[in-house]
Amino acid sequence: MEETRFRRNVDILDWYDALVFALAVLVLVFAFCVRIVVVSGSSMNNTLTDGDRLLVQSTFYTPQRGDVVVVDSYINYGKPLVKRVIAKGGDTVDIDVEQGLVYVNGEALDEPYVPEGTLSTGNVEFPLTVPEGTLFLMGDNRQHSTDSRSSDVGFIDERDILGKVVLRIYPFNKIGLIE
Repeated sequence: MEETRFRRNVDILDWYDALVFALAVLVLVFAFCVRIVVVSGSSMNNTLTDGDRLLVQSTFYTPQRGDVVVVDSYINYGKPLVKRVIAKGGDTVDIDVEQGLVYVNGEALDEPYVPEGTLSTGNVEFPLTVPEGTLFLMGDNRQHSTDSRSSDVGFIDERDILGKVVLRIYPFNKIGLIE
């Protein structure tokens, strides 16, 4: 009887140790590798919508053209931003509002994720060259996006990127990879 009670206590301690270890691993993963971010607004419609929950890869990431990224909230704009990388340092960006096309280094971007063409240049002058170490970002819903075309946002320092959006985890009927 005494041995059975001792064995039960050892089993409970084993489960407790496993649970504590699992929680510690989760805390480390969410602190250093991935984050969960909530989309606020319509600037990324139809790719992402208001209220979507996203899994963001935050370590070992270098921004690439076309990636959907999250920008930290301490930038001049004051809110976290979810936008698409259009150009990197050294690239030249131009917008043809007549045709609704965005050009990077003289080549028109193929942007199937944009519901309408790019019909606004914001309040900055084009063509422009992106300074080294910064990014030019735009929302997919170009007519309803405050992005690098606005002097309120401007170029984004690469160090202000929290990470790349990898996966939509909510709503459950839309779970999937983000490209």
